[in-house]
Amino acid sequence: MKNHEIEIRTASVSDAERLLEIYKPYVEKTAITFEYEVPSLEEFALRIDNTLKKYPYLVALKDGKIIGYAYASEFKGRAAYDWAVETSIYIAEDAKRMGTGKKLYQSLEKSLVLQNILNMNACIASTDNEDEHLTNGSIAFHEKMGFLTVGKFHAVGYKFGKWYDMIWMEKHIGDHNENPRTVKKFCEIKDFLKFN
Repeated sequence: MKNHEIEIRTASVSDAERLLEIYKPYVEKTAITFEYEVPSLEEFALRIDNTLKKYPYLVALKDGKIIGYAYASEFKGRAAYDWAVETSIYIAEDAKRMGTGKKLYQSLEKSLVLQNILNMNACIASTDNEDEHLTNGSIAFHEKMGFLTVGKFHAVGYKFGKWYDMIWMEKHIGDHNENPRTVKKFCEIKDFLKFN
């Protein structure tokens, strides 16, 4: 499958059931998310709705079916952090290594630049000893997307009877000037976006 065959669009609350299908194995089988319980459909729909009030929440489709999603969320709840976001990405188990993640992250970055966001930050589970629940593939993906590792927390997440580390990676996507431009809400810029 070629990268250009993947369509990107803004998610909607009506996508919640399919997105939850994609997310569920990450909760049940991996330490990629430190969430223990699969959220309810109602909770997941609320998460999408809340994110879209300020940030991009994007889905990737192949032949009309959603095969992955990515979104940005608040980095910290203080005004001085407004120019930074935390990013997340999840790809369906049968749709990996097709360029989906790359296209989603490129589209996410494009959206964030238009919002005047300057820092993309990713919180990623990591391990010195890869196992059936966690590899360091997400770290390698973020490195390919231009992220740099900036910090590591040791044995901070416990799942499947094992302690996992967590690292922070960042990518600067704008200039850090003395008078940064006001951050716009996603709804203010989404009509100007062309993903495909």
